[in-house]
Amino acid sequence: MDTLVILAQLIIAASIIIVWVFRFDNIVLEFKQYGLPDLVRNMVGATKIALATLLVAGIWYPQLVLVPALLMAALMVCAQLAHIKVRNPFIKYVPSFVLLLLSLFVAAAHAGLINA
Repeated sequence: MDTLVILAQLIIAASIIIVWVFRFDNIVLEFKQYGLPDLVRNMVGATKIALATLLVAGIWYPQLVLVPALLMAALMVCAQLAHIKVRNPFIKYVPSFVLLLLSLFVAAAHAGLINA
């Protein structure tokens, strides 16, 4: 199960980097659709990238993982709420929902709630 947890950490981190670095133009459009200011967008992006970095570092230093995984899950709940607010189609909810589930899985494993 350790391998699954590490894989989940890498999937979360890679997804965040791809979306917030290489597909940033889509993020700009989405945050405008949500009616959120640029400062909020930039703070969310910086936070997500920092958390993704900690999840990767947590492969070697597992004590780093629990809090970033929980914070990432919280940000994914906020993403779900933003999609609900603007009544996006269901398909738009899927990526953040999958990352929410993965973040909760990683957090649960590192909290000892599931055997990993």
